[in-house]
Amino acid sequence: MLDFLLAALTPLNILLALGGVAAGTIIGSVPGLTATMAVAVLVPLTFGMPPESALILLGAIYTGAIYGGAYAAILLNTPGTPSAIGTTFDGYPMAKKGDGDLAVTVACLASLVGGLVGAGALLLLAPPLAEAALAFGPVEYFWLAIFGLSLIAALSTGDFLKGLIGACLGILIAMVGISETSAEVRFTFGSNTLLGGIETVSALIGLYCVPVLIELAARRDRHLKEPAETRGFRLPEAFWTLMHEKVNVVKSSVIGTLVGALPGAGGSIAGLVAYSEARRANRRAPAYGTGNPGGIVATESANNATVGGGFIPTLVLGIPGTPPDAVILGALLVQGVRTGPTLFADGSNIVYTFIFGLFLATILMLPVGLLIGRFAYRTIVQAPKAGLVPVVAFMTVIGSFSIRNSLADVGVMVVLGVIGWIAGRRGFSVSPIVLGLILGRIAEEGFVQSWTIGDAMGNVWGQFFSRPLSLVIIALTLLSFLYPFWPALMTALRRRPATPGDPAQAVPRADAAAVLRDLAGIGVMAAVAVVAIVQSGPLNPEAAVFPRTIAIGMLILCGFAALETLLTRRVTEDRSSGSALRRLGVPASMGLAVVLVPVLGFAAAGIVMALGLMLCAEHDRRDRRSWAVLAAGVALVILLFTLCFRQLLAVPLPGGLLF
Repeated sequence: MLDFLLAALTPLNILLALGGVAAGTIIGSVPGLTATMAVAVLVPLTFGMPPESALILLGAIYTGAIYGGAYAAILLNTPGTPSAIGTTFDGYPMAKKGDGDLAVTVACLASLVGGLVGAGALLLLAPPLAEAALAFGPVEYFWLAIFGLSLIAALSTGDFLKGLIGACLGILIAMVGISETSAEVRFTFGSNTLLGGIETVSALIGLYCVPVLIELAARRDRHLKEPAETRGFRLPEAFWTLMHEKVNVVKSSVIGTLVGALPGAGGSIAGLVAYSEARRANRRAPAYGTGNPGGIVATESANNATVGGGFIPTLVLGIPGTPPDAVILGALLVQGVRTGPTLFADGSNIVYTFIFGLFLATILMLPVGLLIGRFAYRTIVQAPKAGLVPVVAFMTVIGSFSIRNSLADVGVMVVLGVIGWIAGRRGFSVSPIVLGLILGRIAEEGFVQSWTIGDAMGNVWGQFFSRPLSLVIIALTLLSFLYPFWPALMTALRRRPATPGDPAQAVPRADAAAVLRDLAGIGVMAAVAVVAIVQSGPLNPEAAVFPRTIAIGMLILCGFAALETLLTRRVTEDRSSGSALRRLGVPASMGLAVVLVPVLGFAAAGIVMALGLMLCAEHDRRDRRSWAVLAAGVALVILLFTLCFRQLLAVPLPGGLLF
């Protein structure tokens, strides 16, 4: 083993690991640029390298990109990569309280631990874990997705029924396009644009980022609190936070490794499952979802552990554990390396040199991540809103376009952003919608395959409820769903009988206008469910069974939610103040950019959008010189982004009359 360690520590491999981590971190921090894209665009650089050096570079890029997604999640409430969804739940609330620098450092340390655990499992436990992963069949994947959805109980801010309705909406959105189980077209309403379905990352950007931009423009308040004094990296505080969360970080890292070893599962599921378990076991204040560092620790350690975990089935079985692993597997095949059970014996010099290189890249992530994180935090905190809003908006637009090189995806992103903002105002939290969107296709595929197998065997119920591994996941799911309500249930059981006039028993009752607004929002959700039921009628059974089941459940939940509102007159909604005209200006400017791209070109349309957003976001009076300097700076950033995407990442951004 010492020979392999020394081979990994050559100057070339150290430079490749350092450069790969830095490049991956920067790419992963841009909303829309996933770890898969980061690896894919840099694969050509590896074709002339020795196989072990190529693997080290790609592994370092992958590691950096997974961590880089935490920056946007913490500072902008937008997961830079899908695996950072759980990081938004507590990272952004911490940033809003003025602890964004601490959150970034905690994320870096947790990513370091998770990465080391995943790499250690790859080194020591690869063959047995690969065999264990094969025990997961379609029904286990279905219940694993349902387990992820159990987070709704914790993420439904104030209204559990609305959280369930939002999750159903997210699942139905995921059903749009060609069914993966039957190849039948669903819910496109005759639009060719929707045949490819709703692109998941574009939808995430829209649902999370656009509402933040709308509220940033509408209010005079700063985006994040600027600390009164320079506090550095806050490394000692972050270290002690990690020590307090030592059980959490180890448990989440193990969860990430195990989930990463499941072919096709990926970091998003690993992060959500680890977050759910950490939230269930938490005994410390503050509550998860309100700025508890434990949420960041759980998500970041788990999603970085999937890097090493995902390589286990990739190298041992030749089955990609995560989407980036599929790209890396293709690069290995180009190099002439054949993965499989014999690789660890016949190609031990390649495999073990790479594993030690993965350890090296994970360790280098600490200084690289801290430096880049510190720069990102200071930039976001100190930037004027009139400059921050247009730059972030352009990042969302160019990131959404880059995934499938489609302007339609950008339009869908803006539309879903508006829907997410309206839903949030009506009390439907965005996070359950995102959970449904992420896990919907995984749940459907597992459900339909299990249902088909059970139907062929004449034992559908047995297929879902008789397998031991499935029963374990079902038990964990029930525990996760019910646990948030346990304290309230115990309090209710121990409470003395209510006495007339007791203020402790009084329930705030909304006025008639608020009740009507709430019923209108629930009615719109019910209408969506009815449309889905009607649209699924002509489909074949395989394509219709899952969305119809979800839509019927959604309609029933809407009925219960409406009944609850009428009986209790308790309404969950967001009535925060702000300029309606400025709010309208944000999606209008972004929509205008989508229309102008084919005419003016990507950069020119982005600059036009930026000018509109600058007017929306600026609440103070500026002189002409200040406006000119700010506009020139924003335009320069947009031009630099355009050049980098077009030249370095080879994204075919549309040209036009200008640029």
